[in-house]
Amino acid sequence: METIDRLYCWPDGKRLRIGRKTLIMGILNVTPDSFSDGGCWNTIERARRHAQEMIASGADIIDIGAESSRPGFVPVSAEEECERLLPFLEALLPDIPVPVSIDTFKAETAEAALRLGAHIINDIQGLQYEREPGAMAAVAAAYDVPVVVMHNQADTCYGKDIMASMTDFFRCSLQAAARAGIAPDKLIFDPGIGFGKTPRDNLVVLKRLAELQPLDGEFYPWLLGVSRKSFIGAALDLPVEERDEAAAAAGIWGVLQGCSILRVHEVKSMVRMCRMLEAIQEV
Repeated sequence: METIDRLYCWPDGKRLRIGRKTLIMGILNVTPDSFSDGGCWNTIERARRHAQEMIASGADIIDIGAESSRPGFVPVSAEEECERLLPFLEALLPDIPVPVSIDTFKAETAEAALRLGAHIINDIQGLQYEREPGAMAAVAAAYDVPVVVMHNQADTCYGKDIMASMTDFFRCSLQAAARAGIAPDKLIFDPGIGFGKTPRDNLVVLKRLAELQPLDGEFYPWLLGVSRKSFIGAALDLPVEERDEAAAAAGIWGVLQGCSILRVHEVKSMVRMCRMLEAIQEV
């Protein structure tokens, strides 16, 4: 398996190295309606405390989102998303010693967050949001920041093999990035578990993750987000609050298939599992 080794540095002195160890992205939803923890962290003090707890537990990145992307979510305008998000960023960015990613598919929101000092864009539309063609890629290029490019589609119908369809999607993302001038080493890919896929599709994609590398001859870092998602509930008949152990198993599987970053709700246990896996691998 190809070794990934990337070092990102930002003007505020924050750094992130991808490839030396599995990185843990801690989820901080400041939404009222996220599927797992909506409303839990939607005051600045609660959000600050939770971010600090995740960092103390070993989180390498904090991913902040102000719009739920759960199944059946009601989209909000960029203006409303910014009204929710920006006060949290203004308050938290000076206190957070690790890079902050912004979970949004709207270019206006991403740019507003980057102006305040955010470090990474986490785009669940994979640079292909149909209402804003080219806009997110242009923002990522202008600010020269890493961008997570996630697979997504509006339905669960695939005209051919799902992995081939996903590869085609990512090729379109690569083209959008190239047109905008995003450096290839700023791209991180995400298979989009839970988005545009049936419960069985999600299991198939996890089983076949390694087939997504290389992408057009190049090896990229991959981020995997499986934390508490509904495919786990479907497989094990578990409510959302009882899915952490199963999500951890899926996350470790992803690491063994080459994923570099895990996006999680429960940071402490996932960090320990990854460090143990690495200790075994390094003997």
